[in-house]
Amino acid sequence: MTELSTLLDKAASLASDAEVVTEAKLRKVTLPGDAGVLGLITLDNGQDHTRPNTFGFKGLASLNAAIDAALADDEITALGVTGKPFILAAGADLSSVSSSGPDGVRTIAELGHAVFRKLGEGGKPSFGFINGLALGGGLEVALHCTYRTVMDSAPALGLPEAMLGLVPGWGGAFLVPNLVGADTAVTVALENPLNNGRTVGGSKAFELGLADAVFGGADYLEQSLLWAADVLTGKISVERPEIDRGPAWDAAISRAEMVVLTKTGGASPAALKIVELLKGARTATRDEGFAAEDEALEAMSKTPELLASLYAFDLVQKRAKRPAGAPDRSLARPVTKVGIVGAGLMASQMALLFARRLEVPVVLTDLDEARAQKGVDYVHSEIAKLLGKGRISSDKANRLKALVSGSADKSVAFAGADFVIEAVFEEMSVKKSVFADVEKVVSPECVLATNTSSLSITEMASELQHPERVVGFHFFNPVAVMPLLEIVKGDTTDDATLATAFATGKGLKKTTILVKDSPSFIVNRLLGRFLGEVAKVVDAGTPIETADATFAGIAPMPPFMLLGLVGPAIALHNNETLVKAFPERFYVSPALERVVEAKKTSFYAPDLTIDPEVKALLEKPEDPVVLDKDQIREAALSGLAEEARLMLEEGVVAAPEDLDLAMITGAGFSFWNGGLTMLLDSSGISEKVNGKRFH
Repeated sequence: MTELSTLLDKAASLASDAEVVTEAKLRKVTLPGDAGVLGLITLDNGQDHTRPNTFGFKGLASLNAAIDAALADDEITALGVTGKPFILAAGADLSSVSSSGPDGVRTIAELGHAVFRKLGEGGKPSFGFINGLALGGGLEVALHCTYRTVMDSAPALGLPEAMLGLVPGWGGAFLVPNLVGADTAVTVALENPLNNGRTVGGSKAFELGLADAVFGGADYLEQSLLWAADVLTGKISVERPEIDRGPAWDAAISRAEMVVLTKTGGASPAALKIVELLKGARTATRDEGFAAEDEALEAMSKTPELLASLYAFDLVQKRAKRPAGAPDRSLARPVTKVGIVGAGLMASQMALLFARRLEVPVVLTDLDEARAQKGVDYVHSEIAKLLGKGRISSDKANRLKALVSGSADKSVAFAGADFVIEAVFEEMSVKKSVFADVEKVVSPECVLATNTSSLSITEMASELQHPERVVGFHFFNPVAVMPLLEIVKGDTTDDATLATAFATGKGLKKTTILVKDSPSFIVNRLLGRFLGEVAKVVDAGTPIETADATFAGIAPMPPFMLLGLVGPAIALHNNETLVKAFPERFYVSPALERVVEAKKTSFYAPDLTIDPEVKALLEKPEDPVVLDKDQIREAALSGLAEEARLMLEEGVVAAPEDLDLAMITGAGFSFWNGGLTMLLDSSGISEKVNGKRFH
């Protein structure tokens, strides 16, 4: 292990001016009850909540200096670490570190370990006060402390490195299993990040044992300091369960291997390495565990998957915040009331999102009062669930419920609305009729948005008096979870409408991408081509089971399971739209038509075998052609490569980066593949199909 002084010198030489430095600010806090003086270190990068604290070379040096000062001060009897309001830290500063190459990655891995270790091994008790977001190194800095408290409303705690093609590199892979057991560690370090970067909230983190106490409210830090004083004076004794290092650990590692196989198909070196680290943490010493993390992190820095992950990370962190082609935001009109046509599940999910994020009145309408009220009841029940989980206060719950109402009378419901979105049956004539009715009762400036997943925005607006205020506003299901919002510009959509749509999407905290009006837009067009190519293979004789086992590590889930999630009827409608537009490339499976006609909602039975009734509906070719996994994969990826190239040539989006951002945030494609086009490049498919790479 390299000496700390050497690491600090090396870090200083590698540090970049691009690093947004998170300063570690030390102050003394006199604790009550003769508990002594606590040296409280606050991490703060000087930015607002939209730019979380991160640890780069300079940030770690600042933290090291603050810890040293606290340890050297005889008046200070204990240490505490917390963050600026609502944020502890979001881990390593990937932008500045990645530019320094494997040598820089190894340096920051060792430096992080050496600095963080002082919190737990410096000779004075330490407390991690997790006052908000704590991801990767942000959680690990708290894990190194002797004790931890967490704010109940902290929005996101976790170790997301597996999603990024990395491993928890500052102690997480060793400390978590030895704190809470191997099974919980598998959930935190593998299962959650491989499920689209899932995290846990503060209350859940406490339940898992990641924190010793949980507090809420504006006085979280004060309560934490009082708790720390009681711990130091012996009034509170922190008990932790004994870790089962026998069969339970073996079972957890077996589960980890299954998670990795199911989610990545072995295509993510980082996920495989995390399994190895968790397995070794059972018997390793702290020195051995941390050294293994250093080696693993350096090894991952040399993989193409890390480069793809950093590319994807940059898309989500930067391009998503500055959508290509979006009009000047100053053109956006304020949205003070939202109307929703339809009160089914999708519409109700949207109503909840608009109310929670925009905090403006939202009115649902439907064919009759009973249907409208059913939508309102759904929203109110979801708000009650949030209250029951402690995610909102009773006052907030009451305010949100008061914002959402329903009516069958559009003239009453939409009076004064600035933004009306339809979520009715996916049929052009129905949507045209809805907008014709709405236009009669709203102002000429009111935006008319459609949640259509495949139909033409231009045609939908063509018979209106003000077609310029119609825009596509396509959510993905489930609305609250999926980040992507496709904003579709019709031929007549004006800039004020478009700017209002983007501003509204930002208010909803969605990733917005500008899309040209074209069949099925981005995600549904690419998924339509993908599912169509796989369906051709299956209809020709390859078993569904073989096809579904082919795409682990590429698609977010097996193709025919995805069909069940989307809904066979919706998938069929989407592909019918695409076949109508592009008959030479898209495919409607006769078997899928029969499945929809039989009103089957999934290809799989509850025991995850193919539903016998569905199996009876599949094609039975006289001379079946059975492809192997490599052949199936090449056929599907070749179709995607061609479609992506054509979409760029048509100007559906501005650049390949937008296709990748859409597939990551709207379809769950993995970071370690870089979304879609980076995968097509790295596999050689781009050049084979198109004669050139996308990047």
